Amino acid sequence: MNWMLLPYRRYFQFAGRSRRKEYWMFTLFGLLVNLALTIVFGRTTYTTMGWYTGVSTQLNGVGDALSGLFALFNFIPSLAVSVRRLHDIDRSGWWFLLIFLPILGWFALLVFMCLDGTRGSNRYGSDPKNPYEADVFQ
Repeated sequence: MNWMLLPYRRYFQFAGRSRRKEYWMFTLFGLLVNLALTIVFGRTTYTTMGWYTGVSTQLNGVGDALSGLFALFNFIPSLAVSVRRLHDIDRSGWWFLLIFLPILGWFALLVFMCLDGTRGSNRYGSDPKNPYEADVFQ
């Protein structure tokens, strides 16, 4: 649970590095919260050619409002942890702008987020897996 909440403690911290574990646990936490909101409150139904998709309850408006508030609250930490994750693989945070390229950019970011971080220190800070490792012995 600590890894899921760590980006909230580093809310506006774009400098430094974040491990894969921190990024993916935070992503999992966001998915679980959205899933719980969907199960408890439901979502607005959409009609497509007469077929109903999605979950519908009496509390659709409340669920949508809570989901929107969670997304708003989650925006800055998810952006910050993504930038720090890119820093861990020794890439600039500007690479996150690939998200605006449909499919190819998304795939590239997915690959970047799955890569192992740079061992030892890089230009963005010390290794989050072993922050006490001395640069002298590398």
